[in-house]
Amino acid sequence: MDELIKVGMADLNVCLPPKGLTTLGLGSCVGIVLYDPITKVSGLAHIMLPDSTKIKNNSNIAKFADTAVDKMIQDMVRLGAKQNRLVSKLAGGAQMFSFSSTNDLMRVGERNITASKEKLKSLGIRVLAEDTGLNYGRTIEFYPETGELLIKTIGKPIKKI
Repeated sequence: MDELIKVGMADLNVCLPPKGLTTLGLGSCVGIVLYDPITKVSGLAHIMLPDSTKIKNNSNIAKFADTAVDKMIQDMVRLGAKQNRLVSKLAGGAQMFSFSSTNDLMRVGERNITASKEKLKSLGIRVLAEDTGLNYGRTIEFYPETGELLIKTIGKPIKKI
């Protein structure tokens, strides 16, 4: 692995091996990995919110599950991926704070996970593996050569999905 490309919050990027992708500090945000197993073209989006249509100032398409996936696919196809071969892995979507209320606005992590899965399903993209929910943050690294997603959490062993 030559280099891991850092993807910031509300950002996305695509790559070809030998490069890989990483994002730090996924709390309620979801890391959506897209991957073409034949060409190994890969993408990672660090989404913050489920739905761009609910927000007035939604010019940052990487911030939302619905628009980030579309943009990532466009960028990946330019690098040689085929949309009908794409598969996905998900991480994040934690409930970082405990609330006694059942207010939907507080359950951002859960809503991000659901929106990500619905968007992928609508495009016929299978989710091969996920490490989502619960109450802790994650840092992830995706390695296109092997298709492995490493999940790093403070105080826990590294997980491979």
